[in-house]
Amino acid sequence: MARASEKVRRPVEAAVRGLGYELVGVEYLPQGRRSLLRIYIDSPEGITVDDCERVSHQVSGALEVEEPISGHYILEVSSPGLDRPLFTADHFSRFAGNQVKLRLSLPLAGRRNFAGLLQGVQGTEIVLVQDGEEVRIALDNIEQARLVPQL
Repeated sequence: MARASEKVRRPVEAAVRGLGYELVGVEYLPQGRRSLLRIYIDSPEGITVDDCERVSHQVSGALEVEEPISGHYILEVSSPGLDRPLFTADHFSRFAGNQVKLRLSLPLAGRRNFAGLLQGVQGTEIVLVQDGEEVRIALDNIEQARLVPQL
């Protein structure tokens, strides 16, 4: 996951929390002229299109003042959805007991993709059970993590 720098995250988080929403995560995908800033928000009541619009307006204003991103970018605000992305150690602890899919930055035992039952966090690693075997993965090696929807 292309996590946004602290310089970008700080004004986004202030704007989102100021409106009473939870900031799930911020991704910044630099792509030349069409860079993408994606913000995931949540609330106990769920997220509507109106909520996304409200946050988009507030975040746009905050970013215009702070200018943490040079050049043009597309701002996208959405709910985390059923395949919720996991960004922090707190997220991995909170969603222990759920199925997850992970992509690593660097291979572990020759693999970059893992899927299994998330057991939780121990220190700086997550614990995952995949095919009946426990796997420990450093949090800082996780490029992308998402819940697997249980329908």
